[in-house]
Amino acid sequence: MTLADLVELVRGGGLGLDPAGCPVSVGFTTRQGARHATRGQSYRNTVVSLRVEEAVGSCAVEDITEGEVHSCVGASVLDLLDHSNPAIRTAVLDAYLTHVRPHHLCATKSITVGPGSSLAKSMARAEAVIDLLDPAPGDRVLVVGVVNSLLHHLRARGVTYVPCDLKGGRTEWDEPIATDAESALDACNLVLASGMTVGNGTFEPLLAAGKPMVMFAQTACAILPWFIGSGVRAVSAEPYPFFWLDGGPTTIHHYTERPS
Repeated sequence: MTLADLVELVRGGGLGLDPAGCPVSVGFTTRQGARHATRGQSYRNTVVSLRVEEAVGSCAVEDITEGEVHSCVGASVLDLLDHSNPAIRTAVLDAYLTHVRPHHLCATKSITVGPGSSLAKSMARAEAVIDLLDPAPGDRVLVVGVVNSLLHHLRARGVTYVPCDLKGGRTEWDEPIATDAESALDACNLVLASGMTVGNGTFEPLLAAGKPMVMFAQTACAILPWFIGSGVRAVSAEPYPFFWLDGGPTTIHHYTERPS
């Protein structure tokens, strides 16, 4: 399975609904800055989201214009699969797949992240992701897309890791963050990667490396479960609205089998 294979399956109506008959009704962006209490670092996110019927698909992006997002409204999924912006292509594919294979019907398990502060929710989500990863003693994990709460739980379990992110920098524990995931792969036997790799084009090179991968995904959260059995071992899928948007309970969905 490749991303191109999945797109062609959708184009041909292979999942039961003609994408030409599925219009985007809403397009929007979410921009947030966060600094959890007691943490020394802040971060920013911009996410483009498109709605198809009841389903919202999303993709993190460095920046996008309001006009580009608005131009998607009323266009069909089929049309937008050819959009020039990979973030739009990712978001619309994610929305379509969420619509035809809803998470609550297809996931292996759904987990409620309880109410709390932004830090409490971040830590609870991260603990569930590391439970899904289930690293064994002696594993060395390449973490692609640095989330300090994930690193916290790896550290708490005594797991060795290599943090990697295109933005570089340093972790909360002042560890250097690598910027080239492929060059760090040889030293690791397990990969924990963000769904943002789909939007920025680094997912398939990681997949081709042949290391077992577990994905944590807000971006492309309905896309990645289709790669289980094709290099991906499991997926923690978190559709919009994300945990950082709401202090109340939110839901993540764990997949250990590909949707059918």
